[in-house]
Amino acid sequence: MNFEFFIAKRLISAKKYKSSISAPIIKIAIAAIAIGVIMMLVSFATGIGLQVKIREKIAAFNGHITIQSYDNNSSQVSLMPVSVDQDFYPEFKSVEGITHVQAVATKAGIIRTETDFEGIIVKGVGSDFMWRNFEDFLVEGELPDYSDGLNEDILISEYLSNRLGFKVGDKIITYFLREDENKLPWVRAFLVKGIYSSGFQEFDELYVISDIRHIQRLNNWEKDQVGGFEVFIDDFDQLDQKGVEVYDNTNSFLDTQTIKQKYSSIFEWLSLFDFNIALIIGIMILVAGINMITALLVLILERTQMIGILKAIGGADWSIRKIFLYNASYLILLGLFWGNLIGLGLLFIQKYFKLFPLNPETYYVTEVPVYIGWEYILAVNIGTLILCLLMLLIPSIIITKISPVKAMKFD
Repeated sequence: MNFEFFIAKRLISAKKYKSSISAPIIKIAIAAIAIGVIMMLVSFATGIGLQVKIREKIAAFNGHITIQSYDNNSSQVSLMPVSVDQDFYPEFKSVEGITHVQAVATKAGIIRTETDFEGIIVKGVGSDFMWRNFEDFLVEGELPDYSDGLNEDILISEYLSNRLGFKVGDKIITYFLREDENKLPWVRAFLVKGIYSSGFQEFDELYVISDIRHIQRLNNWEKDQVGGFEVFIDDFDQLDQKGVEVYDNTNSFLDTQTIKQKYSSIFEWLSLFDFNIALIIGIMILVAGINMITALLVLILERTQMIGILKAIGGADWSIRKIFLYNASYLILLGLFWGNLIGLGLLFIQKYFKLFPLNPETYYVTEVPVYIGWEYILAVNIGTLILCLLMLLIPSIIITKISPVKAMKFD
C-alpha cells in the first residue's frame, strides 16, 4: 500500500470525517453523481430501447430491405409480379450478413360489414414467412399456418378488430377491385385466426396477413410469381452498406429499398434521440463534476493544517494532491455504486413489469422500452469516473499554493 493511499484511507475511515463540516457537502456530491448516473443509464436504456423497438416493428412488416419490380414504383401494393426463380432466393449467398429472405405480395381491399367498411392492405405470405416477428404482437388466437394447402385463415390487427367488431373465429368479407372497372369486384371470405397489436398505428390500421396464394389468384399470377422479397440482416448498423450490396447483387429489372429510405421521416426522428442522450450525459457529468469540485475544495480547506504539516516534513505537492484525489475517487465510486443500484433496478423493473406506458400514436410503442446493454453501462461508469477526476485535477492545484508556515497556523 503506498503512502498517499494509506493517508486517504485513514481520512475516509475517521469518525471526524463523517461528522465534519464537509459531511453535508460530501453527501450532496455523492447524491449528484448517483442522480447523474441514474439519468444517464435511463437515457441510454430508453433512447436505445425505443430505437431498437421501432426498428424491429418496421422490419417485422417490411424486412430490412425490400426487393421488387421497378414498375411497382415504391407502391404499398404489388403491381407487377416477380419470379421466385432468383439467385438470391431462398438464400442470399452472395451477400454476407443476410439471415432470411421471404417472398410476399400485397393487394388493396375493403372490408365491409353491415354497418361499416374499412380500407386495408392484404399482405400475402407463404411458408417461408418469419412468424417469430409477430409472436410478440399476438394478443389473441393463433398465428396462421400456410405450409399446407390454401386456407382462408388471416391475422388482423386489434385496431381493425375493435373498429369493425371482429373476434377470433369470425368470417370477414373482403372486396378487391378488378383491373377492369366495369366488372364487379372480387369477393373473398376470410376467417380470423389471430389478432395482433404492434402498437405501430401506421401498420395496425392497414395490414391484414393472409395466404399469398390468394393474392396470386386475384392477380391471375402463376404459382412462381410474387410481389417482391423481404430481406433480413443480422446487424442493423450495416443496413446502408448491405442495402448497396443487395442492390449490386440483383438484376437490373429489380429495385431495392432499405427501411431507412422507405420510412426516412421516422428514422430522422429516431436520430434525434442520439443528440438528446449526448446532451443529457454532458449536463449530468458537468453537474456531478461541479459538485465534486466543491466537495474537494471543502476537503482541502478542512485539511489545510494537515497539508502544511505534510509539506513541512517534505511531502511533495503531487503526492499531497494524490491523497485528495484518492479521497475524491472514493466519493465518486460511492456515487457510482448507488447510481447503478438504483438506476439498473428501475430499468429492470420497467423491462419486466412495464409500469410506465406511452402513447403509441406518438411514440409507436405502448410502454417505455428498455434496452439493457453492458457496453453503455461500462461506458457511463468509466467515463464518469475519468471525466470527474480530470475535472478535479485543476482545483487540486490549490494545494501547491498553500504555504506550510501559514497552513500550520490556520484555524
